[in-house]
Amino acid sequence: MPNPKRRHSKRRTSTRRAHDALSRHSLSECPNCHEQKMPHRVCPKCGYYKGREVIEAKEAS
Repeated sequence: MPNPKRRHSKRRTSTRRAHDALSRHSLSECPNCHEQKMPHRVCPKCGYYKGREVIEAKEAS
């Protein structure tokens, strides 16, 4: 297998890694309880999805 003949510079390495940063999840507002939730998922606060209750919400103790 071929091996690199010369070492890559720090600039070249960091330029390649410039696009590797993680981005935050996009959030949308739940139409039922107006809490932030991930889109196309059941709301963890109220348990509603598309206007109907899918799971029972956990009560705060």
